Amino acid sequence: MRTVALLPEGTVSHEAVLYLFGNEPVQLKHYKQISDVFLSVANGEADFSVIPVENTIEGSVSLHMDWLVHEVDVPMQLEWVYPSIQNLIGRRNEFESEESLDYSKVKRVLSHPVAMAQCQQFIRSRMPQAELENVGSTAEAIQSVAGHPGEGWAAIGTALGAQRYGLDTLARRVTDHNNNFTRFVLIGPGPIELFGRQATQKTSILVTLPADFPGALHQVLSAFAWRKLNLSRIESRPTKKKLGSYYFYMDVLENIDSILLGAAISEIEALGCQVRVLGSYPSYPYDEE
Repeated sequence: MRTVALLPEGTVSHEAVLYLFGNEPVQLKHYKQISDVFLSVANGEADFSVIPVENTIEGSVSLHMDWLVHEVDVPMQLEWVYPSIQNLIGRRNEFESEESLDYSKVKRVLSHPVAMAQCQQFIRSRMPQAELENVGSTAEAIQSVAGHPGEGWAAIGTALGAQRYGLDTLARRVTDHNNNFTRFVLIGPGPIELFGRQATQKTSILVTLPADFPGALHQVLSAFAWRKLNLSRIESRPTKKKLGSYYFYMDVLENIDSILLGAAISEIEALGCQVRVLGSYPSYPYDEE
């Protein structure tokens, strides 16, 4: 049975894993900190780790990308997309009025900073008086609310989290945008295959440009363009070596074994660039069914 490390019970990561594996048997190991999720697979304590890397509203999760690049050397083996459905969680009897919920009774709202940022319009319009508190995960927020009855606390989190900690879903789908999806990657030392699902192939690479090379990025992109290789993502991040030094993270919609992609990488390296392959893997879209 595969062992999968992830963030605490009741987080979007937890929902996403249940969706990904469906009825396939897996053993889940929950950790409070994302650093422990990374280290569990790096240290051989788990077969795979679940890492959220990108969100529709907030973009890249920079901390997680930096861990993939700088802290661990574990390849991406699979990616999938899952909706980040955030809800207002608490005890309904604390906020009830005669006809509906009285949001003016909410004194404090807790959540992970990314989830909190996704729900700013709802919070400002319904609960402008509430104190906002960032915590390590949406599950931690819900657990904290569960431990402070009668104090007017509420959490932004998942319906699964509310169920796990015996709380009510006060308001559903409170994110600012309905198309709020998160891209997850499964990292591990070996490949994984899921049967019965359609996937596209993707390869993630890091390209570090040579110093003082005018037009280097243009030539790198040209190596993909004239071969008609589709880049679905390109992002610059600091190398952390010196100010103004960056690497470029790129997602290519092609398998690493492709002759065209191999030739493009060779051409880029011939320019004096450093290329590191972070993984070549199947990419699964979200299927509501």
